[in-house]
Amino acid sequence: MAKTDKKASKKMMKMNKIKRNKRKKVSFVIPALNEEKAITRVIKEIPIKKLKSIGYDTEIMVVDNGSTDKTRHLAKKNGATVIVQPVRGYGNAYKAGFANASGDIIVTGDADCTYPFSDDPGFIALMESRNLDFITTDRLSNLKPGVMAKTNQIGNFILTLAVKILYRIHIKDSQSGMWIFKRSIWPKLNVISSGMPFSQELKIEAYRKGFNCMEIPIDYRTRAGEVKLKTWRDGIGNSWQLIKKRFSR
Repeated sequence: MAKTDKKASKKMMKMNKIKRNKRKKVSFVIPALNEEKAITRVIKEIPIKKLKSIGYDTEIMVVDNGSTDKTRHLAKKNGATVIVQPVRGYGNAYKAGFANASGDIIVTGDADCTYPFSDDPGFIALMESRNLDFITTDRLSNLKPGVMAKTNQIGNFILTLAVKILYRIHIKDSQSGMWIFKRSIWPKLNVISSGMPFSQELKIEAYRKGFNCMEIPIDYRTRAGEVKLKTWRDGIGNSWQLIKKRFSR
């Protein structure tokens, strides 16, 4: 091979390496506790090809929070990286996932088929076009009959109203568990909660710290598998956390 050909080949390899290094990545962080009925469908819904077409590689991370069924096995079988968080708690699971995520953008959602992961390429495109830092989702505006129990709807209304009054943050669904945000903002959010209040506290921190935030309605779906939410216990716990955070130093 001629010297000029060698130089051209090396230059091309270098350019291709730079292009690969410039590709962005999305980390899907999904907490799971005994979700063997749904986890395969959840992972398969993640639109890897669509994300690749808009310039994003994909990392799927399932955070196992003490499952005793086949959740962990099925997650690995379907290509996910499994992070084991033995300390129970919704917030604890997410903290373990975020600590291990390497994507430029983090996408979250439950492992029970309720959240539309297939819509995420559009959300990420919107994030880029509007230079957003944090997107939260609204399950209630487009809620179909029978998808969410009436007691949960009432609880969501009360908690969201409390967020508006205590923090002057005008969102429609303070309890939604699907968020899309830049990983770079996570270290700047002082989220203390280890349990269910994690969701509302994350939103409060993102809005109060002045990041560019937006709420988007989604089509929330019927849950697959056993319901983990304890309406009264979690409702009281979330209410107390809102008050304590607002008036603490």
